[in-house]
Amino acid sequence: MGLFKAIILGIVQGLTEFLPVSSSGHLTICKQLIGMEDIGFSFDIILHVGTLLAVFLVYWRDIGRLIVDGIGIIVDVCFNIKEFFVSKKMQDEPFYRKVVCNGYRKFAMLVIVSTIPTGIIGYFGKDLVEKAGTTLLVPGICLIITATLLLISDNLPDGKKKPKKTSYLNALFIGTCQGIATLPGLSRSGTTITAGLLCGLKREFAVKYSFIMSIPAIMGAAVLDIADFGKDGMTSSDLGCYIAGALVAAVVGYICIKTMLVIVRNKKFKYFAYYCYLVGAIAVIGYFVK
Repeated sequence: MGLFKAIILGIVQGLTEFLPVSSSGHLTICKQLIGMEDIGFSFDIILHVGTLLAVFLVYWRDIGRLIVDGIGIIVDVCFNIKEFFVSKKMQDEPFYRKVVCNGYRKFAMLVIVSTIPTGIIGYFGKDLVEKAGTTLLVPGICLIITATLLLISDNLPDGKKKPKKTSYLNALFIGTCQGIATLPGLSRSGTTITAGLLCGLKREFAVKYSFIMSIPAIMGAAVLDIADFGKDGMTSSDLGCYIAGALVAAVVGYICIKTMLVIVRNKKFKYFAYYCYLVGAIAVIGYFVK
């Protein structure tokens, strides 16, 4: 694969991963329409790592706190387990630590809960998603669904929930939506932000939640695919192009995350909805005339 193709797909990935228009759908359509079907899934993995870097750059403070508090959760859970058995042995009243004792710990727990249904759906639906990516029809239909979700989100009332008020049932619902959004053409960010707004999340928090909860999902998918990495014919000369594509995706993705915060706040999803309707219709028509 040439450097030009890698950069083009890096731009597409960076733009569409965080703007609510579906990165997987656009990559599939791009490969189908302009002769890039020969590019394997190893490149897709590296592109997603690039966009993951963009999330870390934008939310590094939040992610740092979540990591620290996540470790604190594990330590306190282990302490409570130990305290349970010691108190039973000594026949004393146990003293348990409060595990979820601040907003960041609650946020960390919400992300963990959301990751569970995402992981289950992603693992068992992997073959279906790969098969769906070989045709223009599924991405086309899913882009039309994405457009409808975006219009719904623009018309939802402003929510008030931040981590403290967000329930674990809300987290399960948002995580399930993220798992379903692995289908090409369904925007992960658009689907999860809309799901968050339906649950009453504050708009800025819905965006932050959507992007940060993508981290374990992307990392988990990369770990599952690591055994097959490079088996699609990737050469050493391709690796440099792949890395260039990932860096382009990271830079473009960083800009798009910042842009999304403004878009959601001002309820401007409708313009992306019109675009998704158009591209989805083109993909469906292209499937029948190709």
